[in-house]
Amino acid sequence: MPAFRFEAIDQAGKTQKGVLDADSARSARGHLRTQGLTPLVVEPAGSRTRGERQHRLSLGRRLSQREQAILTRQLASLLIAGLPLGETLAVLTEQSERDYIRELMAAIRAEVLGGHSFANALEQHPRDFPEIYRALVAAGEHTGKLGLVLSRLADYIEQRNALKQKIVLAFTYPAVVTVIAFGIVTFLLSYVVPQVVNVFASTKQSLPFLTIMMMALSGFVRSYWWAVLIGVVLVSWIVKRILARPGPRTAFDRWLLTAPLVGKLVRGYNTVRFASTLAILTAAGVPILRALQAAGETLSNKAMRANVDDAIVRVREGTSLSRALGNTKTFPPVLVHLIRSGEATGDVTTMLDRASEGEARELERRTMFLTSLLEPLLILAMGGIVLVIVLAVMLPIIELNNLVQ
Repeated sequence: MPAFRFEAIDQAGKTQKGVLDADSARSARGHLRTQGLTPLVVEPAGSRTRGERQHRLSLGRRLSQREQAILTRQLASLLIAGLPLGETLAVLTEQSERDYIRELMAAIRAEVLGGHSFANALEQHPRDFPEIYRALVAAGEHTGKLGLVLSRLADYIEQRNALKQKIVLAFTYPAVVTVIAFGIVTFLLSYVVPQVVNVFASTKQSLPFLTIMMMALSGFVRSYWWAVLIGVVLVSWIVKRILARPGPRTAFDRWLLTAPLVGKLVRGYNTVRFASTLAILTAAGVPILRALQAAGETLSNKAMRANVDDAIVRVREGTSLSRALGNTKTFPPVLVHLIRSGEATGDVTTMLDRASEGEARELERRTMFLTSLLEPLLILAMGGIVLVIVLAVMLPIIELNNLVQ
């Protein structure tokens, strides 16, 4: 039975929105009237008016990472409990608090009840369910283990979100310190320095070189701040356009893997995503070549993705997975050794899970080390800049005091 999204007015004049099941739009209107509601809009759950389609592009008209994890966990729990897929989607439709999620679940349920597979229904909403998500659902449907696959997928999404949150929180303090320091320095150069130094400039006193240089810098900031802002925006746009091309982006990502400190973070983060995704796919029974291709698509580093493509070619030619990944010289040796052990014991999935957990812990340790190193460096840099500004202001006062004595 198809689902319809409705907007109606009750007897008190209040607008009510929701989703209901009916054979047709006319039947849905009749059902609303029996409840004492006056229907305003009744349409299939997947469709929207022009204003709503425009509003969909605005903030909030898609699933957040947290909502995606909760939704996947609920789907897995209900399916493992033995509830049919159609009823599971109906339950999620009824209990969803946000209108967008309610409409999304109703649209997916209508597709499923119409004879489409769950993966094909999700394919109609690529913004909310990426390709790797749909591939795992398709594998779960093919093997008859959709509930277990969704449970592992929920674990993966939750772990990925937790890791990303830890990294973001670790770099939040250095970012805040940098912004505050930039604001303080800009304020000193544009307001404090001219107010103090101009007093000595009006006396025709010979000023120290540091003070003259600081006055020139202050004048530049006050007069041409807009040019600096335009220059930063223009350079950022040019760099973004250059990195949008495959060649320069691959070269940049290849350099990024060898960059001090940052390179290990980039390599570790991508390794965790690759190992976790590959573990879920192999556990779901996806063929190794398709699993490698899907796991490689989750990598944000183009150089590592190209190396995975080379490994796929080697595996297709008969090389073992551990040797193919080891020849790329990109992934950590621990991952390669664990995969080799899994191949020897016939349990690659467990070894991939262990590799993912180990790399995640190592990534957290490196992130904390880097942020603990950045914090004092930023404070020292800020103190040094402020010291130079203070010296530029104090040197004329010291010289004037010497002349008076």
